[in-house]
Amino acid sequence: MININEIVPDFELDAYQNDEINKIKLSDYKGKWLVFIFYPADFTFVCPTELEDAAMHYEEVKALGGEIMSISTDTAFAHKAWHDSSKAIGKVQYPMLADPTGNVSKMFGTYIEAEGMSLRGTFIVDPDGVLKAIEINDNNIGRSAKETIRKLQAAKFVREHKGNVCPARWEPGSETLKPGIDLIGKI
Repeated sequence: MININEIVPDFELDAYQNDEINKIKLSDYKGKWLVFIFYPADFTFVCPTELEDAAMHYEEVKALGGEIMSISTDTAFAHKAWHDSSKAIGKVQYPMLADPTGNVSKMFGTYIEAEGMSLRGTFIVDPDGVLKAIEINDNNIGRSAKETIRKLQAAKFVREHKGNVCPARWEPGSETLKPGIDLIGKI
């Protein structure tokens, strides 16, 4: 499993996007922030709410220099069928990656061996391919795209402002902390 501050190994998967199925290679996205949204399966109950939520924030992620990619163990053809038949999934414009072998899900530590599907996992990768944030939930617990974007904004801020850290509930424009300096002022 990949850990925080480790480089994500390159991988290639089929992806459904914009009514086409193509190969997507991770290395093609070097220089961008990546948000991977692992989910259990197409044609389920919670998954369309999460992917639609991410779709509603897609332009915001792109404005931050990022790309969203959803990943499940379904095929790209299943992604297309779901996209064509679901009003919520029909709003998805970002790549929907197919991991039918579960190899990428295993690499990220979300694969449920006994079920052949993934847990709900959200991962933020920086422009150098380094993993910066991990969130893994039980499949009964949905995620918030708004919180994922807040984490992306914080990761981007600390990358661009060396020596700063973002405290709990940090939002853009809020105060940050400088370790050492802020601690000395509190003594």
